[in-house]
Amino acid sequence: MEAKEEILRIIDLVNDTYESEEAWYGPSVVEALRGVTPKMAEARISTNTHSIAEIVYHMTTWRIFTVRKIQGDAEFDIKTQDKDWKKFPVVDEFEWEAIQMELSLSQEELVSELEKLEDDGFLEEFVPGRDYSYYTLIHGIIQHDIYHAGQISLIKKAVKGMHLEEDDFGAFDDRSDFDSGTDYY
Repeated sequence: MEAKEEILRIIDLVNDTYESEEAWYGPSVVEALRGVTPKMAEARISTNTHSIAEIVYHMTTWRIFTVRKIQGDAEFDIKTQDKDWKKFPVVDEFEWEAIQMELSLSQEELVSELEKLEDDGFLEEFVPGRDYSYYTLIHGIIQHDIYHAGQISLIKKAVKGMHLEEDDFGAFDDRSDFDSGTDYY
């Protein structure tokens, strides 16, 4: 058995969850984000939901947390609401591209850090300042991506189902007429 056989399997899962076109559970993160415009990224389907832009920022934040912990940074943490769920009241083309680029870069950095690990024993070590192992943390980030890819897909579908003009993506009513098709996410 290879010294980092499990790490290599985890890298495959991290990559599949992020960008595979054949993930068995549904759309990967990249697939879920495909076709999202800046107006869609800033839209809320109700006053108490996050926008797609906020979700992507949140995903990036937790990837950075994971990378910093793998690098051994015991002090790094996400303690403020703005670090975890930054608000984006208006998202223009430049902002949306930057948010997506940061997610992409965090993916590359996460995979790079995982590739540097020399053996599977690292996975059983505990994350500094936490009561769980790196194995749990890394699988958690995979599960986090799956959850949020589904959330993005639902928001995207709801926004498209509202049949609004691009300029109308601002005020949403919880009673909107959503798409009545059977393709649910």
